[in-house]
Amino acid sequence: MRVRIFECAGLLAALLLTGCSGKGTVTAVAAPEAPVTVATVVQRTAPVDVHVIGNVEAYEIISVKSQVGGILERVFIQEGDYVKKADRLFTIDPRPYDAAVKQAEANLLHDSAALKQAEANLRRDIAQEKFSRTQAGRYARLYDKNVVAKQEAEQFETDADAKQETVMADRAAIETAKAAAAADEAALDSAKVQLSYTRIDSPINGRTGNLNVKQGNVVRPNDVELITINRLEPIYVTFSIPEDRLAEVRPAMARGHKLAVMANPGKGDDAGWETGELTFIDNAVDETTGTIKLKGTFPNTSHRLWPGKFVRVALRLGTLQDALLVPTQAVQTGQDGDYVFVVKPDMTVESRSVVAGVRVDTDEVIEKGLRAGETVVTEGHVRLVSGTRVRIKNAIPGTLSKR
Repeated sequence: MRVRIFECAGLLAALLLTGCSGKGTVTAVAAPEAPVTVATVVQRTAPVDVHVIGNVEAYEIISVKSQVGGILERVFIQEGDYVKKADRLFTIDPRPYDAAVKQAEANLLHDSAALKQAEANLRRDIAQEKFSRTQAGRYARLYDKNVVAKQEAEQFETDADAKQETVMADRAAIETAKAAAAADEAALDSAKVQLSYTRIDSPINGRTGNLNVKQGNVVRPNDVELITINRLEPIYVTFSIPEDRLAEVRPAMARGHKLAVMANPGKGDDAGWETGELTFIDNAVDETTGTIKLKGTFPNTSHRLWPGKFVRVALRLGTLQDALLVPTQAVQTGQDGDYVFVVKPDMTVESRSVVAGVRVDTDEVIEKGLRAGETVVTEGHVRLVSGTRVRIKNAIPGTLSKR
């Protein structure tokens, strides 16, 4: 305000400058015009975005380690290669594990044969028991008729009981043989699994990192990380927004609407924005920063988003219909609030109070105080007060940037 008073005093002094003439009259000198840059108030649909800095994260990070020990027989990839799921990465010397598989197969064949033998013995002994039981019954009846001696009848009964015990032993032998065969099958499956671990394939589509073990080295189970694979399609962009904006995000997510998230990995807007959608909201606000973490998922087919890279992020919360916008630098702040200088048709300016809303890129939404098509000052405010005559420096009044 003090600056304005001094400027007004300077203008009045310029108007009251006098010069002497032969008739002693006073001549007024017109004040110089103030050079300004202007822009036109436009009305259009404006997106409501939250602009922050985010960080790119790989969708999946796979640390490849060996699950068996041995010589790294062959490496099928180079550092930084793009690999697809099931592509071969490494081969560990399979010979010891192949031999273990063959040994397990031989054990299974041996115990399977023993099982068949036990089953054959059971069938034989069941037949013998049946015959002995029949004989014992016949001699018991003969004894009842006093045809044979008691000792002879008891001998056949004892023989039948012995055959029954043999049958029970055969059944136990069969169960033992089955258990042995099952153990052999388990051992064979385990040996096959160990053999399969000698062939290391990629579990995902992605890009390989640094190769930590070279071909010919000896590797141990779960020891050294052989290589890391990052999945780049899709990819995450993690960012944080102020906690007071959460009230605008949650209702849209609750309705099942996917909010758009844009990320720019370049230095300028012309570098291009990648578009994704909001897929994650953290379950708590960070008390130290007053922000909440969010994640956007991007297709990233062009691979412009790279894990670890910092990017500019714009979270689109919605749109404003028929919004009035002016460049942000046109809005000034004084003791009575926000105001702008409006250029009138007679090339003088008027200081007008406005109600500023949200920011849209480099523009500001004006909720009250302006009309579409009016001209506002964007540069040269220092020399202006209401009524100051101005000269527009830009030949064509500037128009606002449009998406």
